[in-house]
Amino acid sequence: MPTPHNEAEKGQIAKTVLMPGDPLRAKFIAETFLTDVKLFNNVRGMLGYTGKYNGKEVSVMGHGMGIPSIGIYSYELYDYYDVDNIIRVGSAGGLIEDLNLFDVVLATSAYSPSTYANELAGYTEDVLSGDEGLLKQLEENAAKLDIPVRKGCVCSSDAFYRPFDDEIKARYKAHDVIAVEMEYFALCANARKLGKKAACVLSISDNMITQKETTSEEREKGFTNMMKLALSLA
Repeated sequence: MPTPHNEAEKGQIAKTVLMPGDPLRAKFIAETFLTDVKLFNNVRGMLGYTGKYNGKEVSVMGHGMGIPSIGIYSYELYDYYDVDNIIRVGSAGGLIEDLNLFDVVLATSAYSPSTYANELAGYTEDVLSGDEGLLKQLEENAAKLDIPVRKGCVCSSDAFYRPFDDEIKARYKAHDVIAVEMEYFALCANARKLGKKAACVLSISDNMITQKETTSEEREKGFTNMMKLALSLA
């Protein structure tokens, strides 16, 4: 039964789904890495595809920008479409000097001042974690694929244009945050509430310390190590 945001029928979406924020990145992943690809969603332009990676069924679907957006799309995948595992694959801003552009980060947890988890399920923590088993498997697969990774807590920020001032620097330091993105906290909350699994693989698109940054095209098509690592879970 389709939802207001997803026209797929049950059975058209795999048990494991990769979710980039940009639907065009979902399209790129599907067309570059998957075989036997079928489009299952185009509602609101939030593209979703199912195909095979090394013979195993896997889906990829955009989630949009920000906590409310991934909150809707991932909740429906978990609850309406019986998805077991969602791996967010996205971009992040580095908060330590030695995180270089295109470096891959495995998020061990997500800190956020967002009220999403509290409104969803009454959770009062400001740090939530994904599935330890998926994280361990990603780390092992990274070693097999010879993909260097950094592990650490990320911040899921509600404000893209939040000034990088002393207050926010102190907040990040207090939570040992190494990179900032905008969605993983909500995915962890949904997974916890629904008894599902979540993980997050990020590529550094810019660094707030060094002021280096990638282009929009590089963000869409250039983070292939992150994509290959996430797909290895299939």
